[in-house]
Amino acid sequence: MPFSRRFFSAATARAKPLSLHPSTKKNSRIGTLRVVGTDCRGIVAACTQVLGQYNCNIVKSEHWTDTQKRMFFQRLEFHHPNDDSVDHQACEDELEERLRTIQFSQSFLSQSNLEPTFDAATTQVQGFPLECHWNWRDRRKRVGIMVSKYDHCLWELLLRHSANELDMDIDLVISNHDTLRHVPETFGIPFFVTPITPETKTEQERKQLELLQNVDIVILARYMQVLSPIFLQHFPNRILNIHHSFLPAFSGGSPYHKAYDRGVKLIGATAHYVTEELDDGPIIEQDVMVVSHRDSVQKLKKKGRILERNVLHKALEAHLEDRVIVHENKCVVFGD
Repeated sequence: MPFSRRFFSAATARAKPLSLHPSTKKNSRIGTLRVVGTDCRGIVAACTQVLGQYNCNIVKSEHWTDTQKRMFFQRLEFHHPNDDSVDHQACEDELEERLRTIQFSQSFLSQSNLEPTFDAATTQVQGFPLECHWNWRDRRKRVGIMVSKYDHCLWELLLRHSANELDMDIDLVISNHDTLRHVPETFGIPFFVTPITPETKTEQERKQLELLQNVDIVILARYMQVLSPIFLQHFPNRILNIHHSFLPAFSGGSPYHKAYDRGVKLIGATAHYVTEELDDGPIIEQDVMVVSHRDSVQKLKKKGRILERNVLHKALEAHLEDRVIVHENKCVVFGD
């Protein structure tokens, strides 16, 4: 027997099972808590104390303060028992009550030029609430994908989903063309065609909304149609889009040809939430790649597709893991 095999065999024989922390065993789940609001003392302490009181073990914690706007952002990831021993609603209610107390105390102390009455303090607090966003991760997020004729992002999502690399369930794929039917059907995922024309747009969007009524998030995997404000209202900050980063310099058709003619030295991709301002929603993820005059238009497109696949995957992963907080037109994205 080779020495290396004897060595590892002996080591294996002597090894003892690892002693896991009770909260990391298979009978626990990973939950997330995101907090956003006006910065004040005591927020971090209140969150950790309440989670500990309800038998939750914090495994990741990150917070950031926008000092210019005095805004506080925090994400906590924690293990909690996979049974009924934790009253989720009671935990949420107690934390919100503690945060209200913190806000009242802070606003009361800041009332130097006002009569320090309860009404005055409460009025100030109501304008700057601390919001708590809980996800006990008791189910996977349900996803709907919309696509036109480009297939690279669709393949990326379906392959990663098939490999169980993304914590989600894909309910369906919708397209305004029949071109890519074979792709989702390869994975056994329902595919629907909703042809879009100026005359049929309203009717087809209504059908799309009916198909998507049970999903948590919509992914535009190179869906080349502008969504109406009515459509967007159904999914606030829950529609992800991916596109090249030539905008606004090379807008319209043939952006790679225009970039090639200008001799660009960087190409990129941007993933963002969709808003009524076209391609101007809060940015979740971006990446760039160095190119040169040696790259043909086709080579630029190939590199662009690589970037789009990777950026979309990273943005989607951040959303699924509750690592994104949207404030105004900006995303605070915590680390993985």
